[in-house]
Amino acid sequence: MADDTDPAIAAKAGPRGRDVAIASQWQLIWWSFRRHKLAMVGIWVIGLFYLVSLFAEIVAPDDPSEQNRRAVFHPPQMIHFIDRQEDGGWRIKPYVWEMDRERDPDTLAITYVPSGEKIYLQVFGRGDSYKLWGLFDWNVHLLATERPRDHYFLFGADRLGRDMFSRVIYGTRVSMSIGLVGVAIAMVLGIALGGASGYYGGRVDAVIQRLIEFTLSLPTIPIWLALAAALPPSWPVYQQYFVITLIVSLVGWTELGRVVRGRFLAMKNEDFVIAARLDGATERRIIFRHMLPSLTSHIIASLTLAIPLMILAETALSFLGLGLQPPAISWGVLLKEAQNIRSISQAPWLFIPGGFVVVAVLAFNFLGDGMRDAADPYGH
Repeated sequence: MADDTDPAIAAKAGPRGRDVAIASQWQLIWWSFRRHKLAMVGIWVIGLFYLVSLFAEIVAPDDPSEQNRRAVFHPPQMIHFIDRQEDGGWRIKPYVWEMDRERDPDTLAITYVPSGEKIYLQVFGRGDSYKLWGLFDWNVHLLATERPRDHYFLFGADRLGRDMFSRVIYGTRVSMSIGLVGVAIAMVLGIALGGASGYYGGRVDAVIQRLIEFTLSLPTIPIWLALAAALPPSWPVYQQYFVITLIVSLVGWTELGRVVRGRFLAMKNEDFVIAARLDGATERRIIFRHMLPSLTSHIIASLTLAIPLMILAETALSFLGLGLQPPAISWGVLLKEAQNIRSISQAPWLFIPGGFVVVAVLAFNFLGDGMRDAADPYGH
């Protein structure tokens, strides 16, 4: 029997070209996605971010809220792995150079100079106690100092002597999770309203489309600012987190709603939908068992591209002082520390959270591009 598989698809296939004829839709999507190199890089970077978020207490060497007046604007310290001995030998043992705090006699500015002493680090050593996920008491850290009194600052310290590395790690948990929660809410609104608009049409479609057009016509940043400014400053952190997520989601569902509407309009007259309707299937079954599964890959791609917009929205609001507020820790809250000239000139390392925002947004965009291409494995 002759092989009638499309040669173009067979050439692009994963393990073997002839497997395309019997491969499932998800196998075709995976093979197509795997060929997108930047998307593969993006998924590894995102996975690393969420792994760090999950184990933030272990990765962070210190309490992110602990203040140290002797370490105000402490500069970043580099980890060295080759420890050279006085007798000329060497060993592999991580350490950082200890810094002494001095005051310039002419300018009275505080400076830090190497003391010549080494602060040795232990992998999975014991340090300050914490509650892992708020449940378990533990004191193991990814990199802990051998002597409990020692401290090191990989990303430097802020104006209150707080460890920036620990704060960035905890900020990763908030900023990355707010994107997921926001997208989950936007997904429910987008699928429900967009699906109803495309499936029922008529007045339902007209009303929902006018709502989408009204939402899209609103200037995004002023609306965010107005809604966020209405939050009482006395609210606890978790309430601020929930409301900021809700605000971002209410503005971000419209694009997905339009995508779902367009696909429902195209599918509701397809043969498989008509056959299900003639077979006596309920509308709920037709929508959830026949139409939505056909959109799964497209919805995933759209949501992947929406997450970085959620992260940027939270970062912008918090940076402007209208989003999450201290003691909450997010990338936007941390960037707010770098708003004045003194911080820029004296402690440029306060901009490090901005680098994490850029890397996370790029990784999600790469992943979204790969998912969008893979959603139609026959189309390229």
